[in-house]
Amino acid sequence: MLYHLLYPLHVHFSLFNVFRYITFRCIYATITALLISFIFGPWLIRRLKVHQIGQAIRKDGPASHLKKEGTPTMGGLLILISILVPTLLWANLTNIYVWITLFATVCLGLLGFADDYLKVSRRNAKGIPARTKFLIQALVAALSTAALMRVSGFPTTVVFPFFKNFSPDIGNFYLILGIFVIVGTSNAVNLTDGLDGLAIGPTMISAATYTLFAYLAGHAIIARYLNIPYVKGVGELSIFCGSMVGASMGFLWFNTYPAQVFMGDTGSLSLGGALGTIALMTKQEFLLIIVGGIFVIETLSVIIQVASFKLTGKRVFRMAPIHHHYELKGWAEPKIIVRFWIISIFLGLIAISTLKIR
Repeated sequence: MLYHLLYPLHVHFSLFNVFRYITFRCIYATITALLISFIFGPWLIRRLKVHQIGQAIRKDGPASHLKKEGTPTMGGLLILISILVPTLLWANLTNIYVWITLFATVCLGLLGFADDYLKVSRRNAKGIPARTKFLIQALVAALSTAALMRVSGFPTTVVFPFFKNFSPDIGNFYLILGIFVIVGTSNAVNLTDGLDGLAIGPTMISAATYTLFAYLAGHAIIARYLNIPYVKGVGELSIFCGSMVGASMGFLWFNTYPAQVFMGDTGSLSLGGALGTIALMTKQEFLLIIVGGIFVIETLSVIIQVASFKLTGKRVFRMAPIHHHYELKGWAEPKIIVRFWIISIFLGLIAISTLKIR
């Protein structure tokens, strides 16, 4: 909105020429998201407390979590607002990639909101049935990917890290890949959201990494130099990614240990879906495995635990997801959280380095 209102004035006042630069608008989208979080965060937490929208804790989880019963949830609303408003203010709203990403993020956020509401109203940790939730996620992912495939010039090739000349065009099968990436990432972030600040930290780091990827993929000269796919117009996603970074930093202010508010499925499903959608658009689908390595590890720990118990009757971990395993081993919650953040930063740097290792 600000871009459309102020940039045309550059013909009269050169100062407004700065609005043409994605880097400038990305920085201020990040700052705007952070300020919105700081301003509206305390108010939202108070409203959630007034309406007694508190987290229901699983009785089969770690005993230390029982004291968290009643902590306000649905904090994902703050994240969504802090992403949407700056994006609408600073992005070029004629860009189709921005709208597809907003569509996926908002739809999955609404799904998470409905799930959180049912959990709160029923006073238990079960919300929408898993099969129903999965089907809705798949529908949103299919619509988003289908819309993406219809964008003129968008390549349905798949880029593999470390391989310079191997980028197969999978055609209509890209729809299946898109569903897998968006739904998988959405659920992976949801599984990671089990400790105070654990999910939002790696989300912030992943969003920052994809801010860079979006800018590079949308810049013809740099993309050619790095030998990565050039996707015309996708650089505008940097504004959305910057908003994600700012919103994540702002939410972490209130979600850090001991948390004043939880993001709930409202936040985790939408953030994961947004990351998956951005990975598709920037043609860095498989790098998401490295960038979001923490989410992958958490998901694999659940899959391994379930498979092992069904096949052998034995558990590999004391409890899954894996962050609970370390809790039961005696690690303090802040230690687990910060160490997982450090691993996430390390993985983000490795992912960026692959742009030159081809």
